[in-house]
Amino acid sequence: MTEKKKLTYARALQELEGIINEIETESIDMDVLAEKVKRATSLIKFCKSNLRTTEEEVKKALSEIEEKAEEEDPAEPDETTGYRII
Repeated sequence: MTEKKKLTYARALQELEGIINEIETESIDMDVLAEKVKRATSLIKFCKSNLRTTEEEVKKALSEIEEKAEEEDPAEPDETTGYRII
């Protein structure tokens, strides 16, 4: 199993926060700084990808809900309020 499959958003965020804390408190050894920055970059890419995927899934779900609601109640929304007129 690859690392990406084991890594979750929460774990990636926690690791990223740890790296940031090490850098901010200057407790990171200069010999490993470049390695930590590369790891942080990888974690950021992983988190962004997960967020994009989740956003697309939410948009798709909302679109499906709206389509189903329109099929059940095809009334047009009121132009001034945005609410459907019953």
